[in-house]
Amino acid sequence: MPETILIIEDDPTLLRGLADNLRFEGYNVLTAHDGQLGLDLALANSPDLLLLDIMLPKINGYELCRRLRAKNLEFPIIMLTAKGQEADIILGLNLGADDYVTKPFALKPLLARINAFLRRKRARQPKNLSFGPFTLDLPAHKLLKKAPNNAPLNIELTPKEFALLSLLARHPGRAYTRDEILRQVWGFDVFVTARSVDRCITTLRSKIEPDPASPLYIHTLREIGYRFDPPHDSSSSS
Repeated sequence: MPETILIIEDDPTLLRGLADNLRFEGYNVLTAHDGQLGLDLALANSPDLLLLDIMLPKINGYELCRRLRAKNLEFPIIMLTAKGQEADIILGLNLGADDYVTKPFALKPLLARINAFLRRKRARQPKNLSFGPFTLDLPAHKLLKKAPNNAPLNIELTPKEFALLSLLARHPGRAYTRDEILRQVWGFDVFVTARSVDRCITTLRSKIEPDPASPLYIHTLREIGYRFDPPHDSSSSS
């Protein structure tokens, strides 16, 4: 599943250039041209990393950073700023930013910083997620089911089924809209609609639910989307 980077930048040329290059690198990219829209997207999607301009309409980058950290959102934030004064840099870092780059900047060093932050973020994530008799092996992209003789059975999942289950299982109890799932699992693929999410959920349930008609793990939220909410004694990570 591609990692999601949110770019909040009011310069349309810079915004488009960054978005195109990051998509070429394989990331799922969300964009916003003002602070309020950026805040809404960050709260709704909890991206893997945020590129944040300081001088923004509606809500500036400093205030946006402060609000995100106040909500205990811990994804890395790299500030993009035309300001190079030490006091401005220190203010951004003190408000919760992890790094900064001063405009104009070269693309390759920025990509290297992004990769370094995401590499560290991946290292902190659990490698296995367990629920019921299942273990989701994230590095190996496998779903294993404990058999009566304790020998694990490999449950065949398509790449989209694995990405969808991984997304939901990483955040038990969180409601995902169909649009959020489309963005984070399908990215910017064309020819997909919310019905693609429903079909994928149906096939996934047929493989993991004891009774797909009465789901134990993946619950439907009417007119909203889906939530992974296994019984409290059946979910763990390592």
